[in-house]
Amino acid sequence: MPDEPDAVLSLRATAHPLRLRMLSLLTGAELSAAEVARELGISHANASYHLRVLLEAGAVVVASEEKIRGGVAKRYRHPWESRPGEKASPGDQEVYVRATAEELVRRARLRKPRTRAMFSDAELWVTPDVWQRAEELVRQASALVHAEAQPPRSPGTVHVNLTAATFQMDEETDR
Repeated sequence: MPDEPDAVLSLRATAHPLRLRMLSLLTGAELSAAEVARELGISHANASYHLRVLLEAGAVVVASEEKIRGGVAKRYRHPWESRPGEKASPGDQEVYVRATAEELVRRARLRKPRTRAMFSDAELWVTPDVWQRAEELVRQASALVHAEAQPPRSPGTVHVNLTAATFQMDEETDR
């Protein structure tokens, strides 16, 4: 894997439902492996392993280190502004899409009853201007929730999901 482009390494590393959850957690907070493990209900060793995979792929960074009981704990964060996968192969992109779809199913099961939700799926033909506007609105919504993300369970926050996939279809291969 060392000869692969960084985007491909990042995409492969994030194409795992547990790692997708970790990236979400690390968007709004700098957390140690122990804190990630507690929040996700997994072992510290499992959290450490997956964080190392994400770190090696550049999907997370070490934000700080702190001394704890004679040792040093790394605190990780997700630099959400960087987006993996734009130069990845179709096969690698498919793995990422499948992991995202699996994670969306898990999140949908956690939907709070009797609250507003929006599910939208479309394969349509629109003008380039309409498409450009729609794509920009989705980017703005994504940037807003990522930039305003808070640590898990912070007072005054609500646990939400925003999953979006926007892309232009290939007219030559859509049949």
